[in-house]
Amino acid sequence: MHLLRTLLLAGLSSLAQASLQVVPGATWTTSNNEHLQAHGGGLIKVGSLYYLVGEDKTGGSAFQNVNCYSSPDLVQWTYVGALLTRGSSGDLGPNRVVERPKVLFNEATGKYVLYMHIDSSNYGDAKVGVAVGDSVCGSYTYRGSFRPLGHQSRDMGLFADDDGTGYLLSEDRENGLRIMKLSADYLNVTESTYLWGDSIEAPALLKLNGRYYMFGSKLTGWDPNDNVYSTSTSLASGWSAWATFADSGSKTYTSQTNFVLPVGSSAAIYLGDRWKSTNLMTSTYVWLPLAVSGASVKMADAESWVPNLSTTSSSASTAKPAETAYEGEAARYGGQARSVSCSGCSGGTAAGYVGGPDRGTVTFSGVRSDAAARSTVRIRYANGDSSPRYANVRVNGGAAQKVAFLPTSGSVSASTLHVDLKAGSTNEVVIEGVGDGWAPDIDRLIVPVQ
Repeated sequence: MHLLRTLLLAGLSSLAQASLQVVPGATWTTSNNEHLQAHGGGLIKVGSLYYLVGEDKTGGSAFQNVNCYSSPDLVQWTYVGALLTRGSSGDLGPNRVVERPKVLFNEATGKYVLYMHIDSSNYGDAKVGVAVGDSVCGSYTYRGSFRPLGHQSRDMGLFADDDGTGYLLSEDRENGLRIMKLSADYLNVTESTYLWGDSIEAPALLKLNGRYYMFGSKLTGWDPNDNVYSTSTSLASGWSAWATFADSGSKTYTSQTNFVLPVGSSAAIYLGDRWKSTNLMTSTYVWLPLAVSGASVKMADAESWVPNLSTTSSSASTAKPAETAYEGEAARYGGQARSVSCSGCSGGTAAGYVGGPDRGTVTFSGVRSDAAARSTVRIRYANGDSSPRYANVRVNGGAAQKVAFLPTSGSVSASTLHVDLKAGSTNEVVIEGVGDGWAPDIDRLIVPVQ
């Protein structure tokens, strides 16, 4: 009986997490009620938590912060703080470029080592910067910048092999893409390991089952392209010709590589940025599971997907549950909320005038979930402003959850809401403004059905 109860509880626990989903290209609201700001970043797992370290683009291209977030599931992110923040002068001063931050833990020294691309506003410096911290998401001490082995370094990445040896991945605009070995304490570069003569940036290195995979992007500025990979069983030789891994012509589903996360011994997840060069703070993320088999790597597009971080197979995702859509114009309006024309919305209509001085509201009743579970609800919306809008969302009479909605530039996009749903068809979702502010126009809700 005890064994049966244990198995039942394990099954229910798995079910309760089954609908938490990654939604590529969506607004991703974190614990500070703002869109995730960790661009060009990398992941490191410490204990049971994943830590995402990346660029804060709130103020545009100039350096503002290197941010750190934590998550147990890659879906729900908690803002922990800034590892480095802008100073009054020097490498981290005003109008400086700090990009592609990555962190490794050094077992020998017990320190976390942060590398990043350091540059002037005209990209003339082309250096790497190094900082050191005692905890993964704590305060870091900046130690300065240099050109590794005297070479230019722009887009960069880090990699630690199974034996703990660290490597810097560096785009040298004059010569190509480099792998360079780090010193034992990870603070310096000691020797060159491999050089591709090709013009490849945004490097990310993966190792699965004794084989290495280098991912990268062609040089097209902020615009996306068909990213590529090369593979070998040795870091120092035998690398294959570059090949695409996403659908040809898709421009990697409008994204650029920033990191590749191994999951278990045979699976991996691609982490990319969908840059918005005219308003960088509105850039989003394209994270997708990779299908890796021997020397072959493929990646399919998905509107949303369910991570499986305990997988023992070659897939880092599980089957996505069925979903039900609830149209905004069919919901119940309060205040001055009313239907508005929306060319990109389903049916050409959305729920508009939500929030504002008249406190317009939209209430979705009869929302169904076949099990009591924490689920990711996609809110399809339109926001014609140049800055984010916000809404308070209440589920089943609970506390308001503030959700961000990035500008959509005349189209329709999605924002994610992670909530606890009751089993049955009695769930209620209410969307309202924050204070006198306007919420976006609401196209529809897309809700997982367990």
